[in-house]
Amino acid sequence: MLTHLVSKFAIPCLQEAGYLGATFLMALESMVVPIPSEAVMPFVGFLVADGRWELWAAILAASAGSLIGSAISYAMGYYGGRPFVLKAGRYLLLNAHDLEMTERFFSRRQGALAIFISRFTPVVRHLISIPAGTGKMKTLPFLTATLLGAALWNSFLLLCGMYLRKRWDVVEQYSHQVDLGVGALLAVGLALFVVIRWKSAANAAKS
Repeated sequence: MLTHLVSKFAIPCLQEAGYLGATFLMALESMVVPIPSEAVMPFVGFLVADGRWELWAAILAASAGSLIGSAISYAMGYYGGRPFVLKAGRYLLLNAHDLEMTERFFSRRQGALAIFISRFTPVVRHLISIPAGTGKMKTLPFLTATLLGAALWNSFLLLCGMYLRKRWDVVEQYSHQVDLGVGALLAVGLALFVVIRWKSAANAAKS
C-alpha cells in the first residue's frame, strides 16, 4: 500500500520536474521520510527505456539525491545528537524502534563497510546516516561509501525498471498472476511485521 501511494506521488514528480525530481525524491529516500527507492527508481528506468531520459544522467541525478539526503541525516546526528533526531523525526514518521535496530547494525559493522552494506538493506538504508553522524564517523569515508553504495543500488533498480518496460507486453499478459503473487507476499509481510512489532512491544513491557 505504501509503495503504491508513493508511486502515485513519485511518477508525476519525475514527469514534471525531470532529473531534479529524481534528485529530490532520492534525497527524501535517504532521510527519515518513508519513500522507498523501490517505488521511485524503476519508474526512472521506464523513462530511460522510453528514450526520454539519458541513462548516466538519471543515475547521476538519483545518486546525487541519495548523497544529499544522507548528508543531511548525517549532519542531524553529528550536530544535533540522538535527542534532536528523535524530536525532529516525530514529524517525519521516524520509528524509534527502527532507529535502534539501525544503530545496532552500525555498531556491529563500524565504519565505511556498514554504510556501504546498508544501502542494500531495507529500512536500515533510510536511517544509517544518523548513527554515522552521532558516532562522529569521519565525513569523507562516510560520503564515499554512501555514494558508491547508493549508485550501485539505484543503478540496479533503474535497470530492473528498464527490463520490465521493454517486456511490458509480457507483464500485462500475466498481470493477474502477478497481482495474486504480490498480494500473497504483502499478506505474509504484514503478518511478519505484526508479529515482530508485537514481540518487540512485549519485550519492552517486560524490561
